[in-house]
Amino acid sequence: MLLIIPAIEIKGGRCVQMVQGIEGFSYSDDPVEMAKLWRKENAKSLHVTDVDGALRGHVVNTDVIKRMISIVDIPIELGGGLRTFDAVKQAFELGMYRILISTMLIEDPDVAKRVIDTYGSSKVVLGIDAIDGIVATHGWEKSSGLTALTVALNAKALGFRRVVYTDIRLDGTLRGVNLKVLRELAEKTGMRVTSAGGIAGLDDLLKVQELEKSGVDSVVIGRALYENKFSCQGIWRRCEAGNYPYTAKV
Repeated sequence: MLLIIPAIEIKGGRCVQMVQGIEGFSYSDDPVEMAKLWRKENAKSLHVTDVDGALRGHVVNTDVIKRMISIVDIPIELGGGLRTFDAVKQAFELGMYRILISTMLIEDPDVAKRVIDTYGSSKVVLGIDAIDGIVATHGWEKSSGLTALTVALNAKALGFRRVVYTDIRLDGTLRGVNLKVLRELAEKTGMRVTSAGGIAGLDDLLKVQELEKSGVDSVVIGRALYENKFSCQGIWRRCEAGNYPYTAKV
């Protein structure tokens, strides 16, 4: 069974939903309260994006993230603005369970290698955000000119074992996920894959579930959970009934 991970996107200190890279919805003035809600709803982990950090090149919402870590007792992974070794070190010192590297891997692979060698592949994962198959960087504002598969294979060569994949054209739209790319990434790289964005409801989850045997073992969901497209409690109870694992394995 897929691990379902609620998304919390932080911009200007608020909990928002980005739609194709542009702020589309604001769900709460306090992301920490949203983290508490998802924990109460029985989430097993959280996926946090510092949107301001992704745009500015360094983690911005440190105070909010620090409060979140101190209040909820489940693993949190962070992406956005982690472009230096020191930024990664500081994130782990705050108590972050896992971090995502995106722009760093493309612009400074030597530093990315140092990060993965220092913290390990269960703590450091690759984040790929792509539009029309080409990986975007700098908070989705620039094109790398590289395909998602190329970037994933380069990351694997450095020691990465997991990729969190977002199709920018689908993110926040409730229009489903790019199953073809997810399958290709999993099967051609042998990496574990997390699908992020686009899930509209249970039908989409079941389609992604069919890729589990290929290596797609988890999904990050934002808008569909916030807008009650399905009962997250119901999904997690189903996991419990089937004795499914709660943590995606590397």
